[in-house]
Amino acid sequence: MLVTFAQSMQEIVGMTNYIRKYPVSLVVIVVVIYLSFFKPPKTELDAVKGFDKLVHVLMYLGMSGMLWWEFLRAHRKRQVPLWHAWIGALLCPVLFSGLVEILQARCTTYRGGDWWDFVASSAGAVLASLIGYFILRPFVGRKKQPLS
Repeated sequence: MLVTFAQSMQEIVGMTNYIRKYPVSLVVIVVVIYLSFFKPPKTELDAVKGFDKLVHVLMYLGMSGMLWWEFLRAHRKRQVPLWHAWIGALLCPVLFSGLVEILQARCTTYRGGDWWDFVASSAGAVLASLIGYFILRPFVGRKKQPLS
């Protein structure tokens, strides 16, 4: 009983660490989940070819980009292997987008799963990861030098 309680407390502490280190990312993830499952109103933009795919690229660019930025910021002082960022900010969003497409096809009547939506979402995550690695990492990970 005591061991179970201690394990539960460790899990709670671990979750609060995620909330403390990745607050904006968690909000972005909740927004993406909402946007993925709400019934969108009909607008004139529905007639624009490829607009839906652009929205997917931008949603996952934002989610993956924020995960990269918060990972780099949270681990700037500690040496955490960079492959953690690749898994958390690239692989997880890609898998998440696939799961969302499957759930849209199976669990909603007003949305359908679309392979091209999955490709567009994955492209957004890949683009954000390239930006995170080649542009954000050198600046966010750099320690400030004292002015002399």
